[in-house]
Amino acid sequence: MKHARSSAQSAFVRRCLAVTVAILALLSAVSRLPAAERPNVVWILSEDNSIHWLRLYGYELGVTPNIEQLAEQGVTFEHAFSNAPVCSVARTTLMTGILAPRVGFQYHRKSKLAHLPPGAELFPALLKQAGYYTSNNSKKDYNVVEGDVWHESSNKASWRDRPSKGTPFFHMQTTTLSHESSLHFSREVMENEKTITDPAAVKIAPYHPDTPTFRYTYARYFDRMRLIDEQVGKLVGQLREDGLLDDTFIFYFGDHGGVLPRGKGYAYESGLHVPLVVRVPENWRHLVDREPGSRANGFVSFIDFGPTVLNLAGIETPKTSDGRPFLGKGVSAADVESRDESFGYADRFDEKYDLVRSLRKGRYHYIRNYQPFNPDGLQNNYRYRMLAYQEWRELYHADKLNAEQRQFFEARPAEQLFDVEADPREVRNLADDPQYAAVRDQLRARLREIVQTLPDLSFYPEPFMVDHALDDGAAFGQQHQAEIAGLVDLIDHQLSPYGVARRHIRSALQSENPWRRYWGLILCSSFGNNAAEFGPRAKELCDDPELLVRVRAAEFLGIAKLGDPQPALKSVLKESTSDVETLLTFNTVVLLRDHYGYEFDIKPGEVNSTGGEVSRRLEYLGIAPPEQQKRAVRNQNKK
Repeated sequence: MKHARSSAQSAFVRRCLAVTVAILALLSAVSRLPAAERPNVVWILSEDNSIHWLRLYGYELGVTPNIEQLAEQGVTFEHAFSNAPVCSVARTTLMTGILAPRVGFQYHRKSKLAHLPPGAELFPALLKQAGYYTSNNSKKDYNVVEGDVWHESSNKASWRDRPSKGTPFFHMQTTTLSHESSLHFSREVMENEKTITDPAAVKIAPYHPDTPTFRYTYARYFDRMRLIDEQVGKLVGQLREDGLLDDTFIFYFGDHGGVLPRGKGYAYESGLHVPLVVRVPENWRHLVDREPGSRANGFVSFIDFGPTVLNLAGIETPKTSDGRPFLGKGVSAADVESRDESFGYADRFDEKYDLVRSLRKGRYHYIRNYQPFNPDGLQNNYRYRMLAYQEWRELYHADKLNAEQRQFFEARPAEQLFDVEADPREVRNLADDPQYAAVRDQLRARLREIVQTLPDLSFYPEPFMVDHALDDGAAFGQQHQAEIAGLVDLIDHQLSPYGVARRHIRSALQSENPWRRYWGLILCSSFGNNAAEFGPRAKELCDDPELLVRVRAAEFLGIAKLGDPQPALKSVLKESTSDVETLLTFNTVVLLRDHYGYEFDIKPGEVNSTGGEVSRRLEYLGIAPPEQQKRAVRNQNKK
């Protein structure tokens, strides 16, 4: 009996232990369940700053303790890139997950809104359809038709306005304190307002002159990053007050690079390489295959950000997207670490035209300048409001710069190759170094493949694209892919010896296709006076029925010093009824005047189209538009 009682007691104890273990297991499971059914996501964007302004990335004067605290609780991405170095193009890429030149929204500022491909939407619209509350405070700046994206978009928008505390939300907050305009201070301000950051402590990039103006500008921008950090801390504090931190992913990143000269607007690391920190909430750590405080080396770019948020929310990435998630279900750290490539593009910025494509792959950055005769420093009115820009150009004209500092104002090579690890400020071009020929050829071929297979609509001039492509640029590109690929092959003879390129130039200049004539002339301008044999044909093309062919013919004659470019350019300005066509023509006028020494006598009545961004060029050249001239005459008559 005693043994039986002992056995019964043992069995009872075992049952109690089993129940206790089960209860503990249940409690443990419950404790691991998320407080919300789906995670929230907050994006905090600071305008116009690359990694070069944060202590988190090794730049000690960039003191940002709140951003660093986010990093301790999440992941810092070493290689995050905007695909474009300017606001509207970068933000539209970010919100669509689509590479801009494939659809036609690559120009800043837009001449006309582009339509997305059928089935494509700005990704917050998909969150909204899935039951998320979407709010934006407050910058948008999209180059495409927007659609039904936000529940609220204003300077008062907040997640706090969602219909219930259980409603998941996506909130996007842009802080403007680091915008380019924050450096549009006067000399009086510079002389009287002290900075927190010591100007003597800043390290000047080798392409900038080391002057008090540049040192003050650097210091002032480091101070702006401190203010950005305060705003980040304030937003995180609001989430903490609301009890939301354990359920909310927080992304902090720059909306593209910048903003000192040669940053914003340029496809260098300084314009494209952005900081990215993602704080991972406690209740959703199972969605992230990384430890808190880790640093990711794999490459991510703006086309990937939207798909990542959708993946965290359990929503499938649209097939129209060019990006792929880097966090969330089904995404391993090893997969992200294997990614080593980012594609970038730089076209028109306000009134300044260019056509640059870039490929960062591993430690190397390859840049393709399709119009290398356009100096980086070509006039952009807004950019030159900055004292540092003004002084840099003055020192150039005074012949007080070294070779690295002069390059900004001179014609560029058609291709550039930089070893970013050894040369983070990208001043040593390795494209012609025989030791790097294999790397250059690999990246050259890969970039050519990208622009041909997108296909890249910028191989048509913007006026043609605006008139013919923007209702569905993706479909238009597919329909004309073979033609675009042929234009890419043609202009890539910039990379050939002239003896090889000349027969392709001859064929292009005789082509019935106006865009082959157009690119053939750009090819001539790239070779300059070496292509002088085509001067007679270029003079004939100054009367071409396609006005933009005339522009490129005049441009070649002017660059190669083979004839007066003014008559052909004035004929286009007089005949054109397109603001965009006129703007492109004025780009050549400013290029030839400022960098090739030509004088232009253009009167207000000789410019037919004066709308859009054309006014910036008229202002710079001192040409009043006709209506302004008429008002001036009327006012004079009243006196």
